[in-house]
Amino acid sequence: LAKSGLGAGRPGLLPQGLPPAVRAPAARPPTAPKVVSGPMDKSDLLKAIEETLVHEFSQQTEAAEDAHKEATNDESRAEDRYDMRGQLAAYLAAGQAKLADSVAQAIKAFRNVPIRIFGPGEPAAVGAVVRLVARGAKSVYFLGPAHGGLEVQVNGDQVMVVTPSSPLGRTLMGRRNGERVALPLGARLVEHTILAVE
Repeated sequence: LAKSGLGAGRPGLLPQGLPPAVRAPAARPPTAPKVVSGPMDKSDLLKAIEETLVHEFSQQTEAAEDAHKEATNDESRAEDRYDMRGQLAAYLAAGQAKLADSVAQAIKAFRNVPIRIFGPGEPAAVGAVVRLVARGAKSVYFLGPAHGGLEVQVNGDQVMVVTPSSPLGRTLMGRRNGERVALPLGARLVEHTILAVE
């Protein structure tokens, strides 16, 4: 956690709260234009992602604090060599702190995603919103730098973050409007049509 800038104090275990660069889901720099790409406002999308991650960071930090208190509590001290309560609590605290650090890194990564419009025929890349349809059911994905699987609601759209390293992300990267892709749906592959790359 020291490397992530989450603070020092309790040796390498606990985040001490968000630094100014991570703490508040403040507005993006005023010099950055607010770009609307089709029906998806990416400023709103990135704001929703950041707010969700900041909330998750707060939860992970609180869990790490609680686990650390449990690990250092007098009642957790080993009564004999077979008593593992304190050690297990310390492992839990370290794990929670690691999760919090991962979320903090994701927040920073999303703040570095440029807001851009993908023109007609331009292939999907990090920063793109990809709209798909299969058998009348529509889905919306955002190619992001981290924290794949995160879902947010933006202007009536349910958007899932996928990373380029994930199987779904690899399938969508480089694809263009109108192309067809086979994506898993349950235990089988279903053909989807790309409605838009925004």
